[in-house]
Amino acid sequence: MAQINFHELENNIKNRLDSAKGTYALAFRNLQTGETIFYNEREEFHAASTMKTPVMLEVFKQAAEGKFLLDDSILVKNEIKSIVDSSFYQMDISDDGGENLYKFIGSKKTIRQLVYDMITVSSNLATNILIDLIGADNVMMTMHDIGANVIKVLRGVEDIKAYDRGLNNTTDAYDLMLIFEKIANGDVVSSEACKAMVNILLDQKFNSRIPSLLPKEVKVAHKTGSITGVEHDSGIIILPDGRKYVLVILSKNLDESKNNSAVQAELSRMIYDYVIEK
Repeated sequence: MAQINFHELENNIKNRLDSAKGTYALAFRNLQTGETIFYNEREEFHAASTMKTPVMLEVFKQAAEGKFLLDDSILVKNEIKSIVDSSFYQMDISDDGGENLYKFIGSKKTIRQLVYDMITVSSNLATNILIDLIGADNVMMTMHDIGANVIKVLRGVEDIKAYDRGLNNTTDAYDLMLIFEKIANGDVVSSEACKAMVNILLDQKFNSRIPSLLPKEVKVAHKTGSITGVEHDSGIIILPDGRKYVLVILSKNLDESKNNSAVQAELSRMIYDYVIEK
């Protein structure tokens, strides 16, 4: 394959996204060269499970502040407060990727284990337990502190009363890029905390998008998200020589085609092929 220049890569990505069904956004930053590519980077999307990365960051931040230890135990319960009126609702195991956690209802797990389940298998129950612990408002304040001023983490997952009132977790590609850039560079909480967060993200179990077409020796520390008509992936790509870049691909207004993940995988490979030849 002939090596392409940066402007050709930009054009190829734009052309591919222009021709894709649905609405896409992309944010790429090479952490070595500073090169960036943006496409609809400020378009608002339902965050789906990409909001779990900011929640993880806030957990590590509060642990660093001494509010709790990551190895403290916490009761697993399926009683979640709606942000609308503080009434309780329950999660449906059939709608949750982290169904194994439901076996532990009434017993305890460590905060660290809940964070791991929230990220790697996208457990909604773990997410809601952690949001109850740390507070969604605190997540928002920390996001603003690092310059991610658009992303909104307002509530837990499946809060139907809040959804009906338009109180949704939203994001754009640019803010997610900032968050992962901070983590990749060790610039938030502490370098040790960032390494721990990267290690959790590296264990992601859903790998049909950004990592799908990359060589096995390439590491991807990432968090996906999906609901009906929405598919996202976001994370840090770590090359064998230690170079890193951040890639966020968001999509909405999708049909039920299985090609949606393939589009993201293809875009990821295009960027990898360019970076690896630099």
